[in-house]
Amino acid sequence: MTATTAANDQAAPTGGHPQRWLILGVICLAQLTVLLDNTVLSVAIPSLTSELRASTSDIQWMINAYSLVQSGLLLTAGNAADRYGRKKMLAIGLALFGLGSLTAGLADSTGQLIAARAGMGIGGALLMTTTLAVVMQIFDDSERVKAIALWATVGSLGFAAGPLIGGAILNHFWWGMIFLINIPVAVIGLVAVLKLVPESKNPQGERPDMVGALLSTIGMTSVVYAIITGPEHGWISAQVLLPAVLGILVLGAFALWELRVPYPMLDMHFFRNQKFVGAVAGAILVMFGMGGSLFLLTQHLQFVLGYEPLEAGLRMAPLALTVVVLNLSGVGPRIVMKLGTPLTVAVGMTLVAGGLTSIALLGGGTEGTYWGMLLGLVLMGIGLAVSNPAMANAIMSAIPPEKAGVGAGVNGTLAEFGNGLGVAVLGAVLNARFAALVTVTATSLPAALAAAGSDAERGQISDAFASGLQTSQVVGAIAVFAGGLLAAALLRRAERAEARTAVAPAAEPVEAARIPAAE
Repeated sequence: MTATTAANDQAAPTGGHPQRWLILGVICLAQLTVLLDNTVLSVAIPSLTSELRASTSDIQWMINAYSLVQSGLLLTAGNAADRYGRKKMLAIGLALFGLGSLTAGLADSTGQLIAARAGMGIGGALLMTTTLAVVMQIFDDSERVKAIALWATVGSLGFAAGPLIGGAILNHFWWGMIFLINIPVAVIGLVAVLKLVPESKNPQGERPDMVGALLSTIGMTSVVYAIITGPEHGWISAQVLLPAVLGILVLGAFALWELRVPYPMLDMHFFRNQKFVGAVAGAILVMFGMGGSLFLLTQHLQFVLGYEPLEAGLRMAPLALTVVVLNLSGVGPRIVMKLGTPLTVAVGMTLVAGGLTSIALLGGGTEGTYWGMLLGLVLMGIGLAVSNPAMANAIMSAIPPEKAGVGAGVNGTLAEFGNGLGVAVLGAVLNARFAALVTVTATSLPAALAAAGSDAERGQISDAFASGLQTSQVVGAIAVFAGGLLAAALLRRAERAEARTAVAPAAEPVEAARIPAAE
């Protein structure tokens, strides 16, 4: 018996690991911290613009540096954990995340903060992939579904509750504390992982695809850079076209590399499966709408409606509460069983699009009210709780069981990429609309307001910013709604193809049996 086999036998005895629920609590805490950092920074935008003199592009890169690096490394991190040890990679991830948080909290320039966020993204990628692997390892079949449901609920809470927790911290401390608060969590998690979590690994597992990780990260970063800088330099300028073309070429090279390499980070043949393509389209676009929406909403609440960070976070809470309550009650899986995956995806994403529309039309503008925004937040929460389980199930069921780890990595990569792309695209729409309505040289709304020469000019600038926010929300709503219809259509077609395939083999033995009889 090898050491690895012995470790696996010890890790997964009958009934699961004796300390499995304690370990689940520890890894869920680590998971929550990683996911909070996807959205917690959004409420600190006013503080960062004033204290670090960050421009809108700087803010977008602070957010995107984390999500893009993380999404580019998720699949590679999962392969590394399988090959070198899940416990080892989980511990390394916590250490890197803690060090990155310390650097970010003490940063005194936008460049330092962006670099620190990229470092946190590396640690986050290791944590995102290994936490689910550990859950699969320490729970047996009788409890695994319940454990994964709790893990997924923490994931939804982490994404949606970032603005609330960030607002509470900023109400008492300076912006750096939203990062420094991660350090005790990382230390406690590291000690607990080293003491409690059993090691497991697969020496025959696929090798990390470092070239694929590098190509995907460079490609996505180049494309998003072009989107962010488009309004500033012009969409046909060399500063935008060159990185856009570079990004497209590198992503093309990534696809070709993945088709040729023996251990691909992403098996491109999955894209021949209509169920997989439909779920991929839905997952990217729902996170596109959510990531971009949260980025815009926090600015709307603070810059346009004048709320403090904690007040803004509290007013974002209904989204988190709706998602968590519906996830804990199991509404999403029950609706999938009742309506089927295609219709559930269509309904869920239509609700998300309706929420974005409500925010734009009823809660937008300088004359908008919070009640229109509240309706939109609740609709978005219901839509997320309904559509996300359906899309995750579709992705996992479209991938062979022996590649379930790759499926989980794909799901996480899509979420991170969609979130970063939403911030970039909807932020670019906001900037373009703002620039079309007013002529200012400042690179952020607070700077533009400070440079205004009169109350009338300041009012014009605020109105232009609010109009840009409304336009961005409408664009997000259209993208999510169209994505829902596309995903549902592809999923429906895939189900019909599967049904025909299942019927055909059943008829073949009958015909084969008749031929000898006739002879």
